[in-house]
Amino acid sequence: MSWTGGCQCGAVRYRLDADPADSNVCHCRMCQKAAGAPFMAFAGVKLAELVWTRGAPKIFASSDFAERGFCSDCGTPLTYRATEHDRIAVTIGSLDHGGDVPPEKQFGTESKLPWTDAISNLPARDFTAALDGRSIRSHQHPDHET
Repeated sequence: MSWTGGCQCGAVRYRLDADPADSNVCHCRMCQKAAGAPFMAFAGVKLAELVWTRGAPKIFASSDFAERGFCSDCGTPLTYRATEHDRIAVTIGSLDHGGDVPPEKQFGTESKLPWTDAISNLPARDFTAALDGRSIRSHQHPDHET
């Protein structure tokens, strides 16, 4: 399988030249703030196996240990890298086929929000059903190269 991904607006696109590995969910406070969400999901490759095919992310050193890449146009979180390693992780949500990369472990559980375990028990509704028959025109880049 070819692994590609990118940001919401399409300004930044990438290709992985290896299967993503070490997939995980991170609940640490830095990931919560970087995503504006309860956790982030990542999968990694060797640094040389990530190729930027359109644009490049802006980098923010979120700690003395790590840096995060994101689209400077739309803000989509794209990467996480511990600067002392030769590996980089992409956000699973930015992969075109992120559903094919389920997380294998969790990190940062000391900051895990207590209600996240109950999410799967909440009432669920398909997004299109929530539109009550109205159509919506997405301005999001499609999940493939253009």
